Amino acid sequence: QVQLVESGGGLAQAGGSLRLSCAASGRTFSSYSMDWFRQAPGKDREFVAAISMSGASFLYANSVKGRFTISKDNAKNTVYLQMNSLKPEDTAVYYCAAGPFSIQPRSMDYWGKGTLVTVSS
Repeated sequence: QVQLVESGGGLAQAGGSLRLSCAASGRTFSSYSMDWFRQAPGKDREFVAAISMSGASFLYANSVKGRFTISKDNAKNTVYLQMNSLKPEDTAVYYCAAGPFSIQPRSMDYWGKGTLVTVSS
């Protein structure tokens, strides 16, 4: 089992920045690839970013490419999502997930409970 707890969400202005953190406990953190997904009200959960088990490979949704950066610290069992140049359409609940290196929500094995990000115009 892996337990995931997100933090760092909140209110930001358009053009601003936030950094989300996801702290993992339980089974070996470095055994999983880590993803961030988001879900806006009335919409399906969508892929945001992924980092491979080794930390050497990355995937980003086109909508966040160049603005968001995923990283992880194996020593701290934590994955981060640095979000810059935020837009109102980035408003959503952000979830971290552990599993294979995939962009598909149904592929992920473990999920956090989410943290809300609200971007005002």
